[in-house]
Amino acid sequence: MELLEYCAPCLFGIEGILGDELRRMGAENVRPENGRVLFSGGVEMMARANIGSRYAERIQLVMGRFAARSFEELFQGVKALAWERFIGKMDAFPVKGWSLNSQLHSIPDCQAIIKKAVVERLSRVYGVQWFDECDGKCQIQFTIMKDEVTMLLDTSGVGLHKRGYRAASGGAPIKETLAATIVDVTRARRAKLVCDPCCGSGTLLIEAAMAARGIAPGIKRTFSAMYWDSVPDAVWKEERQVARERQREVEFAARGSDIDREVLSLVGENAAKAGVGDCVTSSVADIRQFVPEGDTGTVLCNPPYGERLLDVKAAEELYRVMGKVFVPKPGWSYAIISPHEQFETLFGRPADKRRKLYNGMLKCQLYIYYK
Repeated sequence: MELLEYCAPCLFGIEGILGDELRRMGAENVRPENGRVLFSGGVEMMARANIGSRYAERIQLVMGRFAARSFEELFQGVKALAWERFIGKMDAFPVKGWSLNSQLHSIPDCQAIIKKAVVERLSRVYGVQWFDECDGKCQIQFTIMKDEVTMLLDTSGVGLHKRGYRAASGGAPIKETLAATIVDVTRARRAKLVCDPCCGSGTLLIEAAMAARGIAPGIKRTFSAMYWDSVPDAVWKEERQVARERQREVEFAARGSDIDREVLSLVGENAAKAGVGDCVTSSVADIRQFVPEGDTGTVLCNPPYGERLLDVKAAEELYRVMGKVFVPKPGWSYAIISPHEQFETLFGRPADKRRKLYNGMLKCQLYIYYK
Protein backbone atom coordinates (compact mmCIF):
# COMPACT_ATOMS: atom_id res chain seq x y z
CA MET A 1 0.00 0.00 0.00
CA GLU A 2 1.33 3.40 -0.99
CA LEU A 3 1.53 5.83 1.91
CA LEU A 4 0.32 9.35 1.20
CA GLU A 5 0.96 12.32 3.48
CA TYR A 6 -1.97 14.29 4.84
CA CYS A 7 -2.49 17.47 6.83
CA ALA A 8 -5.45 18.02 9.16
CA PRO A 9 -5.86 21.67 10.23
CA CYS A 10 -7.58 22.10 13.59
CA LEU A 11 -8.45 24.64 16.24
CA PHE A 12 -5.47 25.75 18.32
CA GLY A 13 -5.14 23.79 21.53
CA ILE A 14 -6.62 20.49 20.34
CA GLU A 15 -3.72 19.16 18.26
CA GLY A 16 -3.05 16.37 20.78
CA ILE A 17 -6.69 15.29 20.86
CA LEU A 18 -6.83 15.16 17.07
CA GLY A 19 -3.53 13.29 16.93
CA ASP A 20 -4.83 10.62 19.30
CA GLU A 21 -8.01 10.30 17.25
CA LEU A 22 -6.05 9.78 14.04
CA ARG A 23 -3.85 7.15 15.69
CA ARG A 24 -6.98 5.27 16.79
CA MET A 25 -8.10 5.36 13.16
CA GLY A 26 -4.88 3.68 12.08
CA ALA A 27 -2.97 6.71 10.77
CA GLU A 28 0.81 6.43 10.63
CA ASN A 29 3.57 8.97 11.31
CA VAL A 30 1.21 11.22 13.29
CA ARG A 31 2.89 14.57 14.08
CA PRO A 32 0.89 17.26 15.89
CA GLU A 33 2.04 20.82 15.14
CA ASN A 34 0.59 24.26 15.88
CA GLY A 35 -2.91 24.34 14.45
CA ARG A 36 -2.58 21.11 12.47
CA VAL A 37 -1.67 17.43 12.56
CA LEU A 38 0.39 15.72 9.86
CA PHE A 39 -0.08 12.00 9.26
CA SER A 40 0.28 9.25 6.65
CA GLY A 41 -1.94 6.55 5.21
CA GLY A 42 -3.43 5.12 2.04
CA VAL A 43 -6.44 6.47 0.15
CA GLU A 44 -8.70 4.61 2.59
CA MET A 45 -7.25 6.77 5.38
CA MET A 46 -8.36 9.84 3.44
CA ALA A 47 -11.93 8.58 3.41
CA ARG A 48 -11.79 7.33 7.02
CA ALA A 49 -10.53 10.64 8.40
CA ASN A 50 -13.08 12.70 6.47
CA ILE A 51 -15.97 10.52 7.57
CA GLY A 52 -14.87 9.91 11.14
CA SER A 53 -12.88 12.85 12.51
CA ARG A 54 -14.70 14.90 15.14
CA TYR A 55 -11.90 17.44 15.56
CA ALA A 56 -10.25 18.10 12.17
CA GLU A 57 -11.38 21.15 10.18
CA ARG A 58 -10.54 19.41 6.90
CA ILE A 59 -8.23 16.77 5.42
CA GLN A 60 -5.61 17.95 2.95
CA LEU A 61 -3.32 15.86 0.77
CA VAL A 62 0.30 17.06 0.93
CA MET A 63 1.58 17.21 -2.65
CA GLY A 64 5.06 18.45 -1.82
CA ARG A 65 7.37 20.90 -0.08
CA PHE A 66 10.22 23.05 -1.37
CA ALA A 67 12.00 26.34 -0.74
CA ALA A 68 11.16 29.35 -2.92
CA ARG A 69 12.47 32.88 -2.68
CA SER A 70 11.57 33.93 -6.21
CA PHE A 71 8.62 33.43 -8.55
CA GLU A 72 10.81 31.29 -10.80
CA GLU A 73 11.63 28.95 -7.91
CA LEU A 74 7.93 28.83 -7.02
CA PHE A 75 6.99 28.06 -10.63
CA GLN A 76 9.55 25.28 -11.05
CA GLY A 77 8.77 23.77 -7.63
CA VAL A 78 5.05 23.57 -8.37
CA LYS A 79 5.57 22.31 -11.92
CA ALA A 80 7.72 19.42 -10.64
CA LEU A 81 4.85 17.95 -8.61
CA ALA A 82 2.69 15.12 -9.99
CA TRP A 83 -0.65 16.94 -10.12
CA GLU A 84 -1.98 14.53 -12.77
CA ARG A 85 -2.23 11.80 -10.13
CA PHE A 86 -5.28 13.51 -8.68
CA ILE A 87 -6.43 16.25 -11.09
CA GLY A 88 -8.23 14.97 -14.19
CA LYS A 89 -8.38 16.55 -17.62
CA MET A 90 -11.82 18.06 -16.93
CA ASP A 91 -11.43 18.86 -13.21
CA ALA A 92 -11.53 22.36 -11.78
CA PHE A 93 -8.41 23.32 -9.82
CA PRO A 94 -8.70 26.79 -8.23
CA VAL A 95 -5.80 28.08 -6.11
CA LYS A 96 -5.79 29.82 -2.73
CA GLY A 97 -3.37 30.19 0.15
CA TRP A 98 -1.28 32.44 2.38
CA SER A 99 2.26 33.63 2.93
CA LEU A 100 3.98 34.69 6.14
CA ASN A 101 7.50 36.02 6.78
CA SER A 102 8.57 35.17 3.22
CA GLN A 103 10.10 36.84 0.18
CA LEU A 104 6.99 35.95 -1.82
CA HIS A 105 4.31 37.94 -0.04
CA SER A 106 1.86 38.89 -2.80
CA ILE A 107 -0.93 36.32 -2.59
CA PRO A 108 -2.51 37.18 -6.00
CA ASP A 109 0.88 36.86 -7.71
CA CYS A 110 1.56 33.53 -5.99
CA GLN A 111 -1.87 32.26 -7.03
CA ALA A 112 -1.24 33.22 -10.65
CA ILE A 113 2.23 31.61 -10.75
CA ILE A 114 0.99 28.38 -9.13
CA LYS A 115 -1.98 28.16 -11.49
CA LYS A 116 0.29 28.71 -14.51
CA ALA A 117 2.72 26.02 -13.30
CA VAL A 118 -0.03 23.43 -12.77
CA VAL A 119 -1.57 24.22 -16.17
CA GLU A 120 1.81 23.79 -17.87
CA ARG A 121 2.37 20.48 -16.11
CA LEU A 122 -1.09 19.14 -16.96
CA SER A 123 -0.90 20.46 -20.53
CA ARG A 124 2.21 18.40 -21.13
CA VAL A 125 0.70 15.29 -19.53
CA TYR A 126 -2.73 15.45 -21.16
CA GLY A 127 -1.68 17.01 -24.46
CA VAL A 128 -4.18 19.88 -24.26
CA GLN A 129 -3.72 23.64 -24.05
CA TRP A 130 -7.09 24.58 -22.56
CA PHE A 131 -8.84 23.18 -19.49
CA ASP A 132 -12.63 23.57 -19.25
CA GLU A 133 -12.55 22.82 -15.49
CA CYS A 134 -16.16 21.66 -15.51
CA ASP A 135 -15.98 18.44 -13.46
CA GLY A 136 -14.93 17.67 -9.88
CA LYS A 137 -13.25 20.34 -7.81
CA CYS A 138 -9.62 19.87 -6.76
CA GLN A 139 -8.92 22.87 -4.54
CA ILE A 140 -5.21 23.66 -4.52
CA GLN A 141 -3.97 25.20 -1.27
CA PHE A 142 -0.54 26.69 -0.71
CA THR A 143 1.21 27.88 2.43
CA ILE A 144 4.51 29.79 2.45
CA MET A 145 6.21 30.13 5.82
CA LYS A 146 9.72 31.59 6.00
CA ASP A 147 10.22 30.83 2.28
CA GLU A 148 9.18 27.18 2.74
CA VAL A 149 6.33 26.27 0.38
CA THR A 150 3.85 23.50 1.11
CA MET A 151 1.44 22.51 -1.68
CA LEU A 152 -1.78 20.73 -0.76
CA LEU A 153 -5.00 19.43 -2.29
CA ASP A 154 -8.15 19.75 -0.22
CA THR A 155 -10.06 16.45 -0.02
CA SER A 156 -12.95 17.66 2.15
CA GLY A 157 -14.68 20.50 0.32
CA VAL A 158 -16.98 22.11 2.86
CA GLY A 159 -15.27 22.27 6.27
CA LEU A 160 -15.62 19.13 8.38
CA HIS A 161 -17.24 21.09 11.22
CA LYS A 162 -20.31 21.23 8.97
CA ARG A 163 -21.73 17.81 9.74
CA GLY A 164 -24.92 18.46 7.81
CA TYR A 165 -27.36 18.53 10.72
CA ARG A 166 -27.21 22.26 11.51
CA ALA A 167 -28.70 24.01 8.50
CA ALA A 168 -30.34 26.33 11.01
CA SER A 169 -28.81 27.67 14.22
CA GLY A 170 -28.97 30.51 16.71
CA GLY A 171 -27.19 33.84 16.53
CA ALA A 172 -23.82 32.70 17.93
CA PRO A 173 -23.57 28.90 17.75
CA ILE A 174 -20.53 27.05 18.97
CA LYS A 175 -18.52 25.37 16.23
CA GLU A 176 -19.20 21.64 16.02
CA THR A 177 -15.51 20.74 16.25
CA LEU A 178 -15.13 22.82 19.41
CA ALA A 179 -18.27 21.27 20.88
CA ALA A 180 -16.88 17.80 20.14
CA THR A 181 -13.63 18.79 21.87
CA ILE A 182 -15.50 19.86 25.00
CA VAL A 183 -17.32 16.52 24.96
CA ASP A 184 -13.96 14.74 24.74
CA VAL A 185 -12.21 16.75 27.45
CA THR A 186 -15.09 16.29 29.90
CA ARG A 187 -15.62 12.63 28.93
CA ALA A 188 -19.28 13.47 28.42
CA ARG A 189 -19.55 10.71 25.81
CA ARG A 190 -19.39 8.22 28.72
CA ALA A 191 -22.12 9.95 30.73
CA LYS A 192 -25.70 8.74 30.87
CA LEU A 193 -27.11 12.26 31.16
CA VAL A 194 -25.79 15.49 29.62
CA CYS A 195 -27.47 18.84 30.26
CA ASP A 196 -27.05 22.29 28.76
CA PRO A 197 -29.18 25.07 30.32
CA CYS A 198 -27.99 27.56 27.64
CA CYS A 199 -28.33 25.12 24.77
CA GLY A 200 -29.28 27.42 21.89
CA SER A 201 -29.77 25.21 18.82
CA GLY A 202 -28.36 22.19 20.68
CA THR A 203 -24.86 21.71 19.26
CA LEU A 204 -23.21 20.57 22.52
CA LEU A 205 -26.04 18.14 23.24
CA ILE A 206 -26.00 16.71 19.72
CA GLU A 207 -22.22 16.27 19.64
CA ALA A 208 -22.37 14.52 23.02
CA ALA A 209 -25.12 12.20 21.78
CA MET A 210 -23.28 11.39 18.54
CA ALA A 211 -20.09 10.62 20.45
CA ALA A 212 -21.94 8.45 22.98
CA ARG A 213 -23.53 6.42 20.19
CA GLY A 214 -20.41 6.27 18.07
CA ILE A 215 -22.03 8.06 15.13
CA ALA A 216 -19.35 9.27 12.72
CA PRO A 217 -19.78 13.03 12.20
CA GLY A 218 -19.38 12.82 8.41
CA ILE A 219 -21.45 9.69 7.86
CA LYS A 220 -24.20 11.54 5.95
CA ARG A 221 -22.22 14.17 4.02
CA THR A 222 -20.17 14.31 0.85
CA PHE A 223 -16.54 15.27 0.26
CA SER A 224 -14.62 16.72 -2.69
CA ALA A 225 -12.40 13.68 -3.12
CA MET A 226 -15.46 11.47 -3.64
CA TYR A 227 -15.53 12.85 -7.19
CA TRP A 228 -11.87 12.26 -7.97
CA ASP A 229 -11.24 9.47 -10.47
CA SER A 230 -8.07 8.62 -8.54
CA VAL A 231 -10.03 7.50 -5.45
CA PRO A 232 -12.24 4.44 -6.11
CA ASP A 233 -15.91 4.68 -5.07
CA ALA A 234 -15.49 1.37 -3.26
CA VAL A 235 -13.13 3.03 -0.75
CA TRP A 236 -15.81 5.48 0.35
CA LYS A 237 -18.53 2.83 0.46
CA GLU A 238 -16.41 0.50 2.57
CA GLU A 239 -15.35 3.20 5.04
CA ARG A 240 -18.97 4.37 5.47
CA GLN A 241 -20.07 0.80 6.10
CA VAL A 242 -17.35 0.28 8.71
CA ALA A 243 -18.40 3.54 10.38
CA ARG A 244 -22.04 2.42 10.50
CA GLU A 245 -21.06 -0.90 12.07
CA ARG A 246 -19.32 0.98 14.89
CA GLN A 247 -22.50 2.71 15.97
CA ARG A 248 -23.86 1.44 19.25
CA GLU A 249 -26.96 1.58 21.41
CA VAL A 250 -26.24 2.98 24.87
CA GLU A 251 -28.21 4.40 27.76
CA PHE A 252 -27.92 8.12 27.10
CA ALA A 253 -30.06 11.25 27.38
CA ALA A 254 -29.32 14.88 26.54
CA ARG A 255 -31.51 17.62 27.98
CA GLY A 256 -31.34 21.25 26.99
CA SER A 257 -33.09 24.46 27.94
CA ASP A 258 -32.93 28.10 26.91
CA ILE A 259 -34.94 31.28 27.29
CA ASP A 260 -35.01 31.83 23.51
CA ARG A 261 -38.07 29.94 22.34
CA GLU A 262 -37.34 30.56 18.66
CA VAL A 263 -33.81 29.17 18.64
CA LEU A 264 -34.87 26.35 20.94
CA SER A 265 -37.30 25.15 18.28
CA LEU A 266 -34.27 24.17 16.18
CA VAL A 267 -32.95 21.62 18.67
CA GLY A 268 -35.33 18.84 17.72
CA GLU A 269 -34.89 19.47 14.00
CA ASN A 270 -31.09 19.44 14.22
CA ALA A 271 -31.01 16.38 16.50
CA ALA A 272 -33.25 14.44 14.14
CA LYS A 273 -30.96 15.23 11.18
CA ALA A 274 -27.98 14.02 13.24
CA GLY A 275 -29.73 10.73 14.01
CA VAL A 276 -30.10 11.38 17.75
CA GLY A 277 -33.56 12.89 17.87
CA ASP A 278 -34.82 10.15 20.18
CA CYS A 279 -32.41 10.99 23.01
CA VAL A 280 -32.19 14.82 22.82
CA THR A 281 -34.96 16.88 24.42
CA SER A 282 -35.33 20.60 25.13
CA SER A 283 -37.61 23.01 26.95
CA VAL A 284 -38.00 26.73 27.52
CA ALA A 285 -36.53 27.66 30.90
CA ASP A 286 -34.40 30.27 32.59
CA ILE A 287 -31.03 29.03 33.86
CA ARG A 288 -32.12 30.11 37.35
CA GLN A 289 -34.54 27.18 37.28
CA PHE A 290 -31.81 24.60 36.69
CA VAL A 291 -31.52 21.81 39.26
CA PRO A 292 -29.10 18.84 38.97
CA GLU A 293 -31.69 16.07 39.28
CA GLY A 294 -30.67 12.44 39.48
CA ASP A 295 -27.63 10.59 40.80
CA THR A 296 -25.23 11.52 37.99
CA GLY A 297 -24.99 14.03 35.21
CA THR A 298 -22.68 16.24 33.17
CA VAL A 299 -23.42 19.88 32.41
CA LEU A 300 -21.85 21.42 29.33
CA CYS A 301 -22.36 25.12 28.78
CA ASN A 302 -21.34 27.75 26.23
CA PRO A 303 -22.93 30.89 27.72
CA PRO A 304 -23.02 34.23 25.88
CA TYR A 305 -19.66 35.91 26.35
CA GLY A 306 -20.44 39.59 26.19
CA GLU A 307 -18.20 39.79 23.11
CA ARG A 308 -21.00 38.12 21.20
CA LEU A 309 -24.64 38.44 22.24
CA LEU A 310 -24.81 40.02 25.65
CA ASP A 311 -23.02 43.05 27.00
CA VAL A 312 -20.24 42.31 29.45
CA LYS A 313 -22.21 43.19 32.60
CA ALA A 314 -25.06 40.89 31.63
CA ALA A 315 -22.58 38.08 30.93
CA GLU A 316 -20.93 38.61 34.31
CA GLU A 317 -24.32 38.42 36.03
CA LEU A 318 -24.99 35.16 34.21
CA TYR A 319 -21.72 33.73 35.55
CA ARG A 320 -22.82 34.63 39.10
CA VAL A 321 -26.13 32.86 38.55
CA MET A 322 -24.30 29.78 37.30
CA GLY A 323 -22.23 29.71 40.45
CA LYS A 324 -25.43 29.54 42.49
CA VAL A 325 -27.30 26.88 40.47
CA PHE A 326 -24.35 24.68 39.48
CA VAL A 327 -24.00 23.40 43.02
CA PRO A 328 -21.43 20.76 44.03
CA LYS A 329 -23.11 17.37 44.06
CA PRO A 330 -21.58 13.87 44.10
CA GLY A 331 -21.85 12.31 40.64
CA TRP A 332 -22.26 15.64 38.86
CA SER A 333 -19.76 17.74 36.92
CA TYR A 334 -20.00 21.13 35.23
CA ALA A 335 -17.99 22.51 32.29
CA ILE A 336 -18.30 26.12 31.12
CA ILE A 337 -16.30 27.73 28.30
CA SER A 338 -15.59 31.44 28.65
CA PRO A 339 -13.00 34.06 27.61
CA HIS A 340 -13.56 36.12 30.78
CA GLU A 341 -10.36 36.25 32.84
CA GLN A 342 -12.35 36.75 36.07
CA PHE A 343 -14.79 33.92 35.45
CA GLU A 344 -13.85 31.92 38.56
CA THR A 345 -14.23 35.00 40.77
CA LEU A 346 -17.65 35.75 39.29
CA PHE A 347 -18.68 32.08 39.47
CA GLY A 348 -17.73 32.00 43.13
CA ARG A 349 -15.15 29.22 43.31
CA PRO A 350 -12.01 28.07 41.47
CA ALA A 351 -12.30 25.36 38.86
CA ASP A 352 -11.03 21.87 39.62
CA LYS A 353 -9.53 21.76 36.13
CA ARG A 354 -8.97 24.26 33.32
CA ARG A 355 -8.21 23.74 29.64
CA LYS A 356 -7.23 26.48 27.18
CA LEU A 357 -9.28 26.37 24.00
CA TYR A 358 -9.97 28.72 21.12
CA ASN A 359 -13.45 29.63 19.92
CA GLY A 360 -12.39 30.82 16.49
CA MET A 361 -9.62 33.32 17.26
CA LEU A 362 -10.97 34.08 20.72
CA LYS A 363 -8.86 32.55 23.50
CA CYS A 364 -11.06 30.86 26.09
CA GLN A 365 -10.79 28.62 29.11
CA LEU A 366 -12.88 25.55 29.72
CA TYR A 367 -13.62 25.60 33.46
CA ILE A 368 -14.45 22.15 34.82
CA TYR A 369 -15.98 21.49 38.25
CA TYR A 370 -16.39 17.93 39.52
CA LYS A 371 -15.89 18.12 43.31
